[in-house]
Amino acid sequence: MRFAALAAGALLAGAAMGAPTAHYDIAVRIDPATRALAAEATLRVPPAAETVTLGARFAVERILLDGQALAASPVERGADRVYVLPPASGARTLALRWHGTLASLDRSLDHRRTLGHAAPVAGTEGTFLPSASAWYPVLRGRDGPLLASYRAALDLPASQRGLVPGRLVEAGEVAGRYRATFEFLRPAEGIDLMAGPYRVQTRTVRGRTGSAVALRTYFHAGIDGLAPAYLDAIEGYLDLYETWIGPYPFTEFSIVSSPTPTGFGMPTLAYLGERVLALPFIRATSLGHEVLHNWWGNGVYPDWASGNWSEGLTTFMADYAYKERESAAAAREMRLAWLRDLAAVPPGADRPLAAFTARTHGTSQIVGYHKAAMLFLMLRDDIGAAAFDAGIRRFWTEHRFRVASWQDLRGAFEAASGRSLAGFFAQWLERPGLPAVRIAHAERRAAGDGHAVRLMLEQDAPAFALRVPLRVRSAAGDETHVLKLHETRQTFEVPAGARPLALALDPDFHVLRRLAEAEAPPILRQAMVAPRAAVAVLGAGAAWRDAAERLAGRMFDAAPRELAPGAAPPSDAALLAIGPHEAIDGWLAAHGLPPRPPALGERSDAQAWAAARVGGAPLAVVAARDPAALETVARLLPHYGRQSFVVFETGRVAERGVWTGRPVAWQLE
Repeated sequence: MRFAALAAGALLAGAAMGAPTAHYDIAVRIDPATRALAAEATLRVPPAAETVTLGARFAVERILLDGQALAASPVERGADRVYVLPPASGARTLALRWHGTLASLDRSLDHRRTLGHAAPVAGTEGTFLPSASAWYPVLRGRDGPLLASYRAALDLPASQRGLVPGRLVEAGEVAGRYRATFEFLRPAEGIDLMAGPYRVQTRTVRGRTGSAVALRTYFHAGIDGLAPAYLDAIEGYLDLYETWIGPYPFTEFSIVSSPTPTGFGMPTLAYLGERVLALPFIRATSLGHEVLHNWWGNGVYPDWASGNWSEGLTTFMADYAYKERESAAAAREMRLAWLRDLAAVPPGADRPLAAFTARTHGTSQIVGYHKAAMLFLMLRDDIGAAAFDAGIRRFWTEHRFRVASWQDLRGAFEAASGRSLAGFFAQWLERPGLPAVRIAHAERRAAGDGHAVRLMLEQDAPAFALRVPLRVRSAAGDETHVLKLHETRQTFEVPAGARPLALALDPDFHVLRRLAEAEAPPILRQAMVAPRAAVAVLGAGAAWRDAAERLAGRMFDAAPRELAPGAAPPSDAALLAIGPHEAIDGWLAAHGLPPRPPALGERSDAQAWAAARVGGAPLAVVAARDPAALETVARLLPHYGRQSFVVFETGRVAERGVWTGRPVAWQLE
C-alpha cells in the first residue's frame, strides 16, 4: 500500500509536465522522549501555489514571503492552519520556523486503525510524521498539494536513526546528536519522516544498467538478525522488476520497521510493522509488493481524479505473480479468493473501480485491489502476455515521474496490442457491480462424424461483454473453449472431439463475475463488510462485554448495534453472535439458526465460523472458553476474513479453512 494515497486522494497540481513545481529545504530537530519538534524551512513557491498549510498543533515563530512578514492571518481548518498566499506571476521564496509537541506513539493501534491515523507521533520506540499530518508547510494549488522536490536535514538523539524518502547525502554523529541529510530531486507527493532506535545495515548492488543501488535495513534490535535475508530478497525483487518493467528509478531502497502494524510503501522505502517483518512469509509476499510500488505509485503517480490504478496493478504484478510462480493451483486459489471477496460485497455497495482512490475499509480494498487485479488478469488473457508486457514497459517509459490515468494505461496497452480497448476499460472502470453468468440450457448434438454441444448462456441486463471459458468434459479428457458473450441470452455451438459428458463454466475463475451461490460458500468477510450489522453478546460480566466490544469494533466496516438480551436477531442485517460455547449452541438452536458445524470438532479455546441464513443475511459466530480466549480472537480474527472458519488454541490460530464450494456445471443427458 502506498502511504501517499492516505492524503485524501488529492490531485497533484502541475504534475502533468513531470517536473517539480516547488522545492523545500527543511531542517528538523526531534526529541522523541519529550515529543518536541523544532523546524525551519525555505520554500521555492511557484505561481500555482495559493495556500500553505501547517498542522494546528504547531506554533509558527516566523513566516516570511520574499523577506517580508506574511500579512494574511491563518484560517483554522480542522487539524490544520491555512495561510492564503497573495497571487503572483513568478516564483517566490517562503521562509518559516515552527515548533510543537507531537502526539504520543500508540502501540495498541491495529492495522485498520493505523490506516486512518494521520497524526504525527513520536516516542522512544518510534517516530512517524506522515505527510498527510502537515508536519511541515504544505503548498497547495487550486487542485490540491503541489508536487515538490526537497532536501531535508534531520537532527535526532545519538541513540536514534531517522530517514525520509530519497537519497542519503550524509549521516553521522555530531556533538552528541545524530545528523542525516536526504534529498529527493524528483517530483514527490509529500515528505514522510520515520525515526527509531534503529540498527542500520547496508549493501550496495548493481542494477541491470550497471547503476549502483544502496539497500538498507532500519530495524529494531529484536529483528536485526533478519536484515541479511531482507537485503537478499530486495535484491531479487529489483532484478525481477527491472527485467519486467524497466530500470529501478532511484539510487536506494530501505526497509524500515515500525512499532505499530503499518504497511506503507513510499519512494525508496517501505515502512512495515516490526511484528509483521518477523513473520517468515513476508519476504515472499508483502515485501515485493512494496518494492514494486517504486514503479507503480511512486515512480508513476496515479491521477486521483480518474481513480487509483496503482494498487490493482501492483497486486497483479506482485501478489498474484508470486502465486503464478508457485503453481497453477496457488494462482487459481488466489483468483477464487478475490471472487469470494467480491461476492461478499452487498449489492449496491460495490462502487465503480474508477471511484477507488485509497483503502479505508474492507470494501474499498476488495474493489481497489482485487477487482482491479482481476481486470489486469482479464486484459492479459485477452491481448496475450507478450502484448501485456510490452504495454507495461511502454507505460513506464512514457510516464515515469509523471501523473498518469487509467486512460493512459489503456493507451499503452492499445499501442502494444494494436487494438482498441475503449469498451473493455469503460465497462470495468465505470460500471458498478458484476455480471452473473449461468448456463440456461445445454444439449449434446451430432456434428458430422463427431459431436458438439449446443448451449445458451444468460446474464442480467444490461449485458457485459465477456470472454467466458467453457470446459467440455468427455471420456477422452477435457477441452476448453472461450465463448464471447455480449448479450443477455446468447446461443453457442461448441465442437467436441469425443462424446461430451458435462460442462463447467469458467472453472478456473478467469472472469470477473459474481460467483454462483454454490461456488461461494459463506466466509467471515461477508459479515465484516455488511452495511448494517447487529451483535448478540451472550457472555455475562464486564470481561465478556469488554472483549466482545473490542472484537466487534475491529471486525466491522460499519458500526454494529448490540441486540438487547432476549431480542430476536434481525433478518435484514449481518449478525455476529459472541459468547461461551454452551451459550452459543443454545442461542443458535433457540432462534432456528444453523448449528455449530460438525467439521469444527471438539470445542477448543475459541472457534469462529460463517454460516448461511435463510434470506441470505450473513451470520458469523464466535464461541470461546472464556474472556481471555476471546481477547485472542479480537486480536487475530479481523485478519482472517477470507476464511469460513478459524480455530484458536493457546493464543494462536490452530486451524482455518473455507467450506467446500461447487463449480457451475451442467451434466449432459
